[in-house]
Amino acid sequence: MQPTFKLLLSHPAHFISLGFGSGLAPKAPGTFGSFAAWGVYALLSWRVPAAWHFEGMAVMLILVSFMLGAVCIEHTGKALGEVDHGAIVWDEFVAVWLVLALIPQGFGWQLAGVVVFRFFDILKPWPIYIADRRFKNGLGVMFDDLLAALYTLLCLWLVLRFW
Repeated sequence: MQPTFKLLLSHPAHFISLGFGSGLAPKAPGTFGSFAAWGVYALLSWRVPAAWHFEGMAVMLILVSFMLGAVCIEHTGKALGEVDHGAIVWDEFVAVWLVLALIPQGFGWQLAGVVVFRFFDILKPWPIYIADRRFKNGLGVMFDDLLAALYTLLCLWLVLRFW
């Protein structure tokens, strides 16, 4: 089933799971969702810069978003008949936010963070592909993108450390 705008607005869980509508993109919804997540991150960073990084506010928001996402994705996956439907992009949102919160600030680093994350999310190297195949529930959908975010952070840390 291809999600529609009507489905998006029919339940708050769908609105979240479908990345505020970014998952409805007809081509490459995961990439579209990742860049939409960057936009939301930039907006939050710009509007509440002091609070965003104050005592782990970003990390707390990411943890809450992760758990909320697992529940919402499970609900939307049932409605779509596929828990890891391509239009479900909240997992990309949370993973991109994690990457952006932990890398140096600045356009170049942020662009690199989103692009490298998409690379690992699409390629799904070990153990990401195992998690993607084994865990077919909302938490599993969130988890494999968390692993892609960790790969991204490792790569960017290596660049920062050795370049």
